[in-house]
Amino acid sequence: MLANSVFAQEKFPFEKEIRDYQRQDSLSFPKLNGILFIGSSSIRLWNDLEQRFLTQPIIKRGVGGCEMWQLTDYYTPYILFPYHPRKVFIFAGENDIANGKTGKFVATKFKELWGKINKQAPATEIYFLSIKLSPSRAQYREEVLQANALIRQFLAAKPKSHYVDLAPAIYKPGTTRSDSALFKADYLHLNAKGYDKWQAVLQPLVN
Repeated sequence: MLANSVFAQEKFPFEKEIRDYQRQDSLSFPKLNGILFIGSSSIRLWNDLEQRFLTQPIIKRGVGGCEMWQLTDYYTPYILFPYHPRKVFIFAGENDIANGKTGKFVATKFKELWGKINKQAPATEIYFLSIKLSPSRAQYREEVLQANALIRQFLAAKPKSHYVDLAPAIYKPGTTRSDSALFKADYLHLNAKGYDKWQAVLQPLVN
């Protein structure tokens, strides 16, 4: 159990949220072979995610403002592998870059994450959701594009792996910039219309 692990003693990032998920699972464990969404607050705050894909066994495990390296180094034993998902959708990396890490670093940590999943759950289909270009973080555009490009290239040669380019879905028409009208007032998190755009891209992949 997490409570007895070295990580609990170290108070790793977002430990409380992981513990909350463990408590939730102890009361009602999700059915195995479901469709897992993991990542940062864009997953955690997608409040109607399950309702949007109502016919599918969705498991939502977004973790605060987590970073890609935290998913890779800490969270997989608690919010990924126990569920034995048939598909996993991953959205992370934006917070790493906003906190000073490079696009190359994010891609490297994702490759590590892919390796862990491929080794421990080789039957799981892996979907990487491209890092979004949030209006409030426009200064990080080049690092975001680099991370996305490196991950896209990496996944192109991997089995049961997919790069999902969500960026064009939220561009302002006629531009390659995200439409601020699809974001909440913080210009960082999507609003309901923004999630509508994501859903349109993801629906055939989830189904």
